[in-house]
Amino acid sequence: MHVLVAFATKHGSTGEIAAAIGSTLRDAGIEADVRSARDVSTITPYDAVVLGSALYSAHWQRDANRFVKRHLALLQKRPVWLFSSGPLDHSAEFGDIPLTEHVAAEVAPIGARGHRTFGGRLLEGTPGVDASMLATHRVGDFRHWAHIEAWAREIAEALMAEAASTADR
Repeated sequence: MHVLVAFATKHGSTGEIAAAIGSTLRDAGIEADVRSARDVSTITPYDAVVLGSALYSAHWQRDANRFVKRHLALLQKRPVWLFSSGPLDHSAEFGDIPLTEHVAAEVAPIGARGHRTFGGRLLEGTPGVDASMLATHRVGDFRHWAHIEAWAREIAEALMAEAASTADR
């Protein structure tokens, strides 16, 4: 089983979530590559894909949307899970936050097996973050690592079960 964990990030937080997902998949015995969506030219070598993006104004990053368009035909033939990051509060810890209307329209043709929204991060000193953003948004790291790792373990279990089922045929 070879899984691609692709991500689109603006300030690095979503990339760190993708790295944690990749690490958890590898700990479960699954080969996982973590790569920026922008840098993926083909998904042919992968048996499954986890794709995530930072949310800004209820939209995924351009690189994630381009990834979907570029690889749609192959994404439709593989197990795919999606994640979003962005709420600058703890709301993602207390319930499932569905895809935003804009993102849902972009990714609907994939037929993904699941989606999860995780909290985001906004810190003073982050490159590209100006004072006006810090003045109008909550500052802090709202990612809940145990929830991220638990979700990645769910993906690993589903993939392992599917691989076992296929091997039994």
